Amino acid sequence: MLQSFESLLPVFAIIVLGVILRRKLVTDPAFWLGAERLAFWVLFPALLAKTLINADLKTGQTGTLATLLIAAVIGYGIFMLALKPLLVRGLGMSLPAYSTIYQVSTRWNGFIALAIVEKLYGDNGIGLVAVALAAMVPIVNVQNVTTVTVLLSDQRPTILRLLRSVVTNPMILGCAVGLLINLLSIPVYQPVLTTLEILGSAALGVGLVLVGTGLKLRAALKPSRDVWLGVVLKLIVFPALVAGLAMVFGLTGDALVIAIICASVPTAMSGYLLAKELGGDAPLYAAVVTIQTAVSFFTIPLLITWAS
Repeated sequence: MLQSFESLLPVFAIIVLGVILRRKLVTDPAFWLGAERLAFWVLFPALLAKTLINADLKTGQTGTLATLLIAAVIGYGIFMLALKPLLVRGLGMSLPAYSTIYQVSTRWNGFIALAIVEKLYGDNGIGLVAVALAAMVPIVNVQNVTTVTVLLSDQRPTILRLLRSVVTNPMILGCAVGLLINLLSIPVYQPVLTTLEILGSAALGVGLVLVGTGLKLRAALKPSRDVWLGVVLKLIVFPALVAGLAMVFGLTGDALVIAIICASVPTAMSGYLLAKELGGDAPLYAAVVTIQTAVSFFTIPLLITWAS
């Protein structure tokens, strides 16, 4: 247990550094917006592409991990939809609040997952997380865009819009390029690989700082019932589902731990903008992400210890 906490300390220390930098040193929102775009469009796609180009995808439990996570995100999305009558009618939750609870329960923060796995398993672990990203991100994006749009917008999502949201996602593109080169054994000019490696080496540190800059401490000072519901659904219920499926699929060893890490990280801040644009409860989203990030410092080591 202590070893798990110590492994996570650098990750969460950098997140806290991001909070401090945003509040005290670099307060210009335009700077952080540019940093977010750099990380999202360049650094992380480079890291994922480079890792998957070099990854050994023909051995181990890579296919099992991908299949399990696909089943998990689809199953959990259906579960959250089934909860809607209970939450909206039974608990009196508004539709904007429910749409936010759906998002914060089904999205996951790849920045944090990659950083934790890199600390524990190095490049081999990052390769497996890249497979998890390739499996989960398209489905999660389609689920969330469709659900929030149907709930809150007069415009119904079209197949073209959904496909565009997937194929223009730079992380998915990075995974697709890396997988294609790997599976087809396409030779890559060494300076290109070196360039990707240099860019990728900056991704994890920058990504964790950005997690900290996105947290809204004031929004989380008095967490409501809905905030705690979002915390429990994401940090406890979803990892429990993945753990159960892991037993069914026979996932073991490092792949099991990595699956649990991917399931137990807090939600991504990317859904905040979707909530804001379509009339969801954006302040609730910010508060849930902040509390999830703080609580996950304690829940992730517990789950890693169990999975190990």
